[in-house]
Amino acid sequence: MSGGGGAAASALSSPWRSLLHRALEANAHLKHSTFFQLSNRFFRPRWVGAAGRRIAPSYSGVRRRSPLPCPPILPVLIWIFVPFRGFQAQCDKIQINTDARNNKIGEIRNCPFGEICWYFADTWEQFRISGSIDVIDSSNPEPAMLQLRERAWFGSSVKSRLQYIGPCPGVPVPDDDLVENSHLDPSAGPVDAFCLLVLDPEKVDYLSLKSNQRLMFTRSQKGDGSNDWRAEKINP
Repeated sequence: MSGGGGAAASALSSPWRSLLHRALEANAHLKHSTFFQLSNRFFRPRWVGAAGRRIAPSYSGVRRRSPLPCPPILPVLIWIFVPFRGFQAQCDKIQINTDARNNKIGEIRNCPFGEICWYFADTWEQFRISGSIDVIDSSNPEPAMLQLRERAWFGSSVKSRLQYIGPCPGVPVPDDDLVENSHLDPSAGPVDAFCLLVLDPEKVDYLSLKSNQRLMFTRSQKGDGSNDWRAEKINP
């Protein structure tokens, strides 16, 4: 089983963590079981297209004396498919490695909330984990966060690290040989393009299709600042 399962086995501080650990163990023979979808909601004006270009509204040739109205803001939901990189030590925060040059980093900074949708095909279980997202890149001013980023870097394989020294995501590859001949010193620290996302769960929606059971876990804070999770059975 991948490193994600081992991380899930430690510090099971929340009731939903035991369900997730059990699902990871039961589906360990399926390689895709350690991948999930991460969504981030950000806002785009109605007159702005998918490529970021302004789309002028049509007024049927009628001349308007008043200024153009402000474009309404529409929510846009973006999904990405990413591997599970384990939990942050001694807490429930979920770690995700990604490329800092990707457009989604700016979207997350503007709206730092997201949801994980994780389905386990063998056991017919689904987890929807929502919460705030922290972006930890090379410019982070906190030494503790940079150490966390460095541990995540060395915790991934050398092959996985190679993607961060290649061309920017989403642009044409100028030379296939340039990518194939890329070399990375395994002992070198994280490159600038490497970014760590940390999702801090606030709500977990668990569904078992086999038992037709659905549980909603909601987080609150105790007086001493520690987390308290409340579980409630709800209709599937």
